[in-house]
Amino acid sequence: MSLDAEGYGFPEHEVSLARLMDDIRVLSPTGVERVASGWDEHVGTKGLQAFHDAEKAATHAIEQADRGPAWDLVRSSLFGLTESGDALVSWKAEHGEIGHKAERAALAAALGLVAGNLITKEHRATLMRPMAEALPWLLSA
Repeated sequence: MSLDAEGYGFPEHEVSLARLMDDIRVLSPTGVERVASGWDEHVGTKGLQAFHDAEKAATHAIEQADRGPAWDLVRSSLFGLTESGDALVSWKAEHGEIGHKAERAALAAALGLVAGNLITKEHRATLMRPMAEALPWLLSA
C-alpha cells in the first residue's frame, strides 16, 4: 500500500469513512483543538447558514438514497469515540466547548462522506472544511 502526502497508509486519493474513523482514533488533543478552531473559522456565526443548508441537503440525500441506517451506524460510532464513557483520551482531554465543536465537525465530515456524490461538491466541502483543518485529505475529493 502506498502512503499519502501525510504519511498515512492510504492512497492519496482515498477519501473514505474508514480513513476518517482511523484518523479520529489517533487525533491528538492538539488535533482536536485544530478541528475546533476550524469550526470557529469556517462555521462560527458567519458560515452557520451555509453549514445548515449543506447539512440539510446531505440528510435529505441520505434519506432519499436509503443510507439512513449507514448514517446511524457512523453517528453512533463517532459518539462512542468522542463522548461516551469509553471516549478516546484525546477527546476526553478536550471535553467541553472545544470538544463539542470538534465533535460537530467530525459528524459533519462523516455526513459529507456518507452523502458522497449525492450532494454538490460545495455542500460536501462546507461539511468537511472544519475537520480538514486537521485532516486536509478530506478536501481532496
